[in-house]
Amino acid sequence: MGNHVVRLYALALAILVFFLAWAAIAARPWEAEASAGAAPPDPRSTELAAQERRVERKARRLERLLASREEASVPTRVVASEQAAATPVAVRVVEAPPTTRSRSS
Repeated sequence: MGNHVVRLYALALAILVFFLAWAAIAARPWEAEASAGAAPPDPRSTELAAQERRVERKARRLERLLASREEASVPTRVVASEQAAATPVAVRVVEAPPTTRSRSS
């Protein structure tokens, strides 16, 4: 390989092969083959998904129940807040000593 042109072509071919290999590996063709012959889903994951759906339905029912109870208790809350507003509240401001001390100059 004494000729510089041949060396440049060899280098260009090596770089081309490198990037083609890189693209082939990045495409991950082995994952497509694995998913084509995929095993049946794990029964634990299907049971977990079913349990999540049950919990979500239960949470929605609970939210509706709490919302209906809240709507029913609105007049009671209004009366209680009016009574609390009518009661005078004594406020006292107290100064506390500093919680940290600095001994720097």
